[in-house]
Amino acid sequence: MKFFVDTADTGDIAELAATGLIDGVTTNPSLIAKSGRPFADVVKEICEIVPGPVSAEVVATDYDGMISEGRKLAKIADNVAVKLPLTLEGLKACRTLSDDGTMVNVTLCFSANQALLAAKAGATFISPFIGRLDDINVDGMELIADIRQIYDNYLFDTEILAASIRTANHVKLSALAGADVATMPPSVIKGLVKHPLTDKGLETFLADAAKAGIKV
Repeated sequence: MKFFVDTADTGDIAELAATGLIDGVTTNPSLIAKSGRPFADVVKEICEIVPGPVSAEVVATDYDGMISEGRKLAKIADNVAVKLPLTLEGLKACRTLSDDGTMVNVTLCFSANQALLAAKAGATFISPFIGRLDDINVDGMELIADIRQIYDNYLFDTEILAASIRTANHVKLSALAGADVATMPPSVIKGLVKHPLTDKGLETFLADAAKAGIKV
């Protein structure tokens, strides 16, 4: 399973990239706006830190606008994945940009039928939003499993990018359901390593080593 970090904070991205655990980055206009810097500058810097896919989202909603913005974003770096909304205009733009050889992440997916359409449009990634489905008492993991079965049935290459992940349990369940990628905030990634028994065991080992005067 690939791990993407969902942030535009280049400090957090650099810190996590140094662990070797990060395979890509997802951003959106809201995250980049928090930086207070020009959109293209932030995307370019992120692409220099992480060699994997970096999702950068268009703000246009019409086909011509999305194509124009998408092509500008794709010129920033070879590892930019243009992020498009799951609308008819977005799917049309997805097909065009995909045919150009540009990676496309189709976002705001909430149904298996939407995911099927995105795959047929040539999307590199489909982003089902787990947390937002949970908010309305719909099982987001069931959606991941349904998409996985459909994509496997028809051998689609589109990767399932589980998004709106808020907890460590979301990560585990997404992995069990067959998601190819999980994108999550830095805090969730850092939280995956934590377990009270790990902390307790390390504390005991270090105390025993100190008593025995062990040095490596």
